[in-house]
Amino acid sequence: MRHFSFRPALTLRGRQFKGLRGFAGKPLHPPLTDIPVGAYILAAAFDLISAVGHNEAWARDFYRAASFTLIGGAAVSVLAALTGLWDWRRSTEPGTQARRTVNAHAWTMVTVTVLILTGIAVRVLAFWDEPSTPGLALALTLAAAALTVLGGIIGGSIAFDYGFNVETAGDHPVWHRSEVDVFPGHQAATGGEDAGETGAVDLTRSEDPEATETRR
Repeated sequence: MRHFSFRPALTLRGRQFKGLRGFAGKPLHPPLTDIPVGAYILAAAFDLISAVGHNEAWARDFYRAASFTLIGGAAVSVLAALTGLWDWRRSTEPGTQARRTVNAHAWTMVTVTVLILTGIAVRVLAFWDEPSTPGLALALTLAAAALTVLGGIIGGSIAFDYGFNVETAGDHPVWHRSEVDVFPGHQAATGGEDAGETGAVDLTRSEDPEATETRR
């Protein structure tokens, strides 16, 4: 019995290319969001440590670390925003709960971005050489981190509750007993232990509303 499958998850051949949205089964937005989310949470932790230890020599190091972390996260957030906008345009329909939830996620993260950019400006223009995190910079970072958690919870609901940009379901052939790997775009025949039943999968289907309407 085989225990590992690497190639199907890593291959792009056979996956439908969706422009800024990425590939079928490999959307670009979710992995791009990991970087700013992690950066903003870490920056808040660094700033808090710096503020608490403001009399210590290492407080400045934590403050500068937070500043550079925020700058890096903000840079990647531009790509995350662009891919998210394209997902919103191509994969949701007005009047649906999915669209409303995506809107809530988007506006939460836009607010986070405004707070982060304001915080960066405050640091660079007014407090760059401070020995520890100033109160205003700390307040902006903590507010951004709290909203980042909220936005992440909403975004997680979009993916895991609604299956947004999820290409397959639990009856996919990979859940059937088989020694054969199923690759993207393959019409794979698989079955139970005796291979007496067949099933098919198409990983290139589009989630575009207009494509859905055409199929109807």
